[in-house]
Amino acid sequence: MQFIANGFIYRKSNSIIHRLDPRIKLLISIQLFTLALLVSDLYNLLVIFTAITIFSLLGRITQRLLRTMIFATGFSALILIINYFAGYSLIYSIQIALRFISIVCSTSLFFLVTSPDELEYVLRWFRLPRDLVFAFVTSVRFVPVILMDTLQIMDAQKSRGLELEKGNPIKRIKKFVPILVPLIINEVIRSGELAEAMESRGYGISKNPTSLYSLKLSNFDIIVMISTIIAFTSIILLVY
Repeated sequence: MQFIANGFIYRKSNSIIHRLDPRIKLLISIQLFTLALLVSDLYNLLVIFTAITIFSLLGRITQRLLRTMIFATGFSALILIINYFAGYSLIYSIQIALRFISIVCSTSLFFLVTSPDELEYVLRWFRLPRDLVFAFVTSVRFVPVILMDTLQIMDAQKSRGLELEKGNPIKRIKKFVPILVPLIINEVIRSGELAEAMESRGYGISKNPTSLYSLKLSNFDIIVMISTIIAFTSIILLVY
């Protein structure tokens, strides 16, 4: 579980992909996501997985992306079984399962190479409401933290004799109460600390706050943008 959880946490790096403008990284992720939704045959899915692999290798996130794929494989296996027993062919069921994995990976790529600060800059560039941007970026920051807190509480309760793997499903659900209670208390305390920090920094006083940094496209960003748009358009034209 700890192995998979670490695959969802952003790690700072100096790779070519990390240095890209966050808007370009979002564009690439959207393009891969769109292709995963549109294509269906195994050959085109292989092309998408190849592009995801190249992107992850350039971004040095292959190992963490594999953890995301392991997490998605369990759900994709369930999708395959449901489609197969619903009357669809085995090949079609495999295509749907692989499409789900490609959708998850294309979405994870953006968050694995984009810091929450860069995500905030992108959302502000879209002129979204400030409170909405703050709420979304805060949730992105705290989801991995909450996940790690959950794992730590589970380990602590196991060391005290809690057996989560034994018993029928109903008993297993009841055993999660000693995990949920300290987790909720911990997050309530953290939310109070966050509110105090926001108040001490004067959040909401200025109606038009400014940013320390602004997004600017470099020549390399423009080259990557044009290249990905050409590749994306070519694949769409070849498929349809």
